[in-house]
Amino acid sequence: MFISLLGVTFLIAVLVSGLIVLLFAKPVKRIMARLVPDDISAAWVRYLTFAIFVVGIGGGVRINQIERYVTPHDKDLGVLELTLERWVIEVYSTIIGTLGSIAWMLLVFFVFALVAYVLVRAFEGRRGLAPHHAAGAGPEGRTV
Repeated sequence: MFISLLGVTFLIAVLVSGLIVLLFAKPVKRIMARLVPDDISAAWVRYLTFAIFVVGIGGGVRINQIERYVTPHDKDLGVLELTLERWVIEVYSTIIGTLGSIAWMLLVFFVFALVAYVLVRAFEGRRGLAPHHAAGAGPEGRTV
């Protein structure tokens, strides 16, 4: 049963991580394209995708908790029995652990991306490279 639980929690963590990667693919690509030069932007997106999977699986598959079903914690009680109720709890904990870990990672990424975006805009403004084409404005900055 232990191997089954380990396999199921791993599979769930991979599926949840894959879903998060799909949901955040476009925003991450746009942020990276804006902040990082085009030639290395794709590599950074690929690295962030890898990091989402690693963090999600690491947060979802809690081996120290699953170990309770193999190693007895109390000599009188023995090893915990893996019942249907415990399966449900383990599956739920895997989903929540995966989502929580990825949420923290993405929060850190987006905070750093926001800071980088502000810095990029500030440097563009100093150099006069800020886009002059506001919505509804012509090439000379006049409203069309």
